Amino acid sequence: MALKAVHVSDVPTLDIVQENASLVLNPSRFSAGVDMSAGAGGIGHGAGFRPPKFLVVGHRGHGMNNFQSLDPRMRAIKENTVMSFNAAARFPLDFVEFDVQVTKDGCPVIFHDNFIFSEDNGTIFEKRVTELCLAEFLAYGPQKEDPTSTSPPASKPLLRKTKDGKIVRWEVENDEPFCTLQEAFQQVKPASLGFNIELKFDDHVVYQQDYLVGVLNSILKIVFDCAEGRPVIFSSFQPDAALLVRKLQSVYPVYFLTDAGAETFYDSRRNSLEEAIKLCLEGGLAGVVSEVRGVFRNPAAVGKIKESKLSLLTYGKLNNVAEAVYMQHLMGIDGVIVDFVAEISEAVNAMISPSKEEEEAEEGRVLLGDGGEEVKARPQFSPKEISFLLKLIPELIQH
Repeated sequence: MALKAVHVSDVPTLDIVQENASLVLNPSRFSAGVDMSAGAGGIGHGAGFRPPKFLVVGHRGHGMNNFQSLDPRMRAIKENTVMSFNAAARFPLDFVEFDVQVTKDGCPVIFHDNFIFSEDNGTIFEKRVTELCLAEFLAYGPQKEDPTSTSPPASKPLLRKTKDGKIVRWEVENDEPFCTLQEAFQQVKPASLGFNIELKFDDHVVYQQDYLVGVLNSILKIVFDCAEGRPVIFSSFQPDAALLVRKLQSVYPVYFLTDAGAETFYDSRRNSLEEAIKLCLEGGLAGVVSEVRGVFRNPAAVGKIKESKLSLLTYGKLNNVAEAVYMQHLMGIDGVIVDFVAEISEAVNAMISPSKEEEEAEEGRVLLGDGGEEVKARPQFSPKEISFLLKLIPELIQH
């Protein structure tokens, strides 16, 4: 199947990974020959863990909502909802990635932004998600039907702040109420679809350890009560949260998220791939989830990560371009977090899974298509060609 090229300017900018592997991995979704005996049904959790195949992860489910993009796919389904996760599950994905915060009354909910925006009598206001109780959080946006009520459920308008500071209505083609982490475990099918749980914290807040431990324990309780063998990966941009969740449990792998120096933070652990590698090794984490441009600008870091026996996943707008994903596969990167779930999962299958035509071509036979044209296999690169591309890519993506 031919790959569909997407122009880089037409794809969204991702701001997280979101990512980053849980493994209590389900053997039916991964290649044969993987040792499934480590840990509590898992594949190990610290340095030395490597995903058994190239992973494709759906960003916030079926893809994030980007109201600055003209691409209708970016507002097709509300992100971070059960509907979005189940829509993504129709494609050959390994994980869906989503953001988890904990409400004031201790309930883990799935929502990306630090603040919810709404409107009352023409006045726009914002409220921090973690300062709302569960009932307040669920009151925004569409509501679940109450079979005992004769009137439609009341809801508060839901707005969103875009990257350029504009406040817009959160309008999508297919809307759905927000959900809790527990509801995601119970309602997302199949149970073999993995969850990449990003532990979401505000970049501009300094958190005390006691607070972090309380939040993480609330999340871990739901995971251990509800996972029932579902693959789970934890990831976080917050270095202390990543280290703590690794200390609090030893079943699920933990990844450290980094934008690889695209932005400078007071906490130096967040400012480069080298610092991310150091944090993972010191804290026994499974690996790094990096913004993809940081990897392309510094391809030598891939070798350092592999030498350190760490896993490497990426996120970012280039991951919605099939050729960029294939290049990462050739580089030895372990997986990608993507918005264009249908297109990229299809492309990965076509690029990485050997076809009958390619197997026969490797045996020296050339097949013809229905129109008499020669059937071509996926592109093959020699080590010398790959080395050249790795030197060229950093120059191509400079600002």
